[in-house]
Amino acid sequence: KKKGFFKMKFSCDKQFLCEAIVNVSKAVASNSTIPALEGIKVKVTPNQVELTGYNLEIGITTTLMAITEGEGEFVIDSRIFSEMTRKMSDDVIVFELNENMTVAISSGNTQCSITAMSAEEYPELPKVDTETAIKIPQGTLKSMISNTKYAVSTAEVKPIFTGELFDIENGSFSMVAMDGFRLAIRNESIAYTEKSYFVVPRKTLSELSSLIRDNDGERECNIYVNPKNVIFDINGYLIISRLLEGEFHNYKISIPSEYKTEIILNTKDFITSMERCSLLIDSKNKAPVKCTFENGEAHVECKTPLGEINDILPASVTGEPVTIGFNNKFALDALRASECDRIKIQLNGGMKVIKMLPVEGEDFIFLLMPIQLR
Repeated sequence: KKKGFFKMKFSCDKQFLCEAIVNVSKAVASNSTIPALEGIKVKVTPNQVELTGYNLEIGITTTLMAITEGEGEFVIDSRIFSEMTRKMSDDVIVFELNENMTVAISSGNTQCSITAMSAEEYPELPKVDTETAIKIPQGTLKSMISNTKYAVSTAEVKPIFTGELFDIENGSFSMVAMDGFRLAIRNESIAYTEKSYFVVPRKTLSELSSLIRDNDGERECNIYVNPKNVIFDINGYLIISRLLEGEFHNYKISIPSEYKTEIILNTKDFITSMERCSLLIDSKNKAPVKCTFENGEAHVECKTPLGEINDILPASVTGEPVTIGFNNKFALDALRASECDRIKIQLNGGMKVIKMLPVEGEDFIFLLMPIQLR
């Protein structure tokens, strides 16, 4: 027999298997120079089956309980594996691999077979030491990602900005995203006293977020990191990702420490007003949203060839009156990400960076550049 070609058999629960296939498929390469990466690797060991998807940047792996005979591994087309498993007639599915690399699948009265590939071509996932874990509740991690992801750069000009910085030191954890026009920071306290500083690609964070279910908020996510890779251990899944290389901007120097004007507004009212302005703005008709803050009011104005709008919102304004131009999209992204009832805005005149915070504390800090008013 050729090495690695031996019979093995396993059976497992259809529902758990389908869910696992869907989740690991998120890391399967869509087109790769290594054909094996376009499939899912299935590894059978006593009483369990491990499924892996990997595209050289991100890998997702999980282990299921199974009734097994023999051991070994093979690679199977992820789409056919997923669809065929989903369409099986019974709650238990039996898989059997023979010497010709054919996988016979049976469930209830249905039997079929699909061709598999040898796992010899399948690259090893990066190794990361799992001695020391950075622990954080899954709900907190998901909310940190959702508060900041809007500011991650989509341009490849500065690859380091296509990810988010994890800046951890003395029990405080800041997640930071920036794209050159805006900056989003979310701060949390965690029980980890070492220093750790690394940048995780946006795609990894979005897959990670999608694996956190609403009722898992209190459960821990364990994070393991080395200079090149990170592992997130979450709900029985390991998400292994390469880190982005390069020097992330020293974001702390961008945060203004003082202000001349402070405004507190109802977030929903301000969002609705910005949305009304956005109806008049498109790629042909660009214009800033002009906001004047004074005497307990926010005046929101916008004028383009499509029309004009004037809004007055109640606001608490302390300090100097100020008029400033907002980019409607950047303002809306930040306001929606704030997820709070009222927002605090701090300004240093009409030409300096706009700073948004919660009314109490600094759980998040959002910065955006103003638009010059003519």
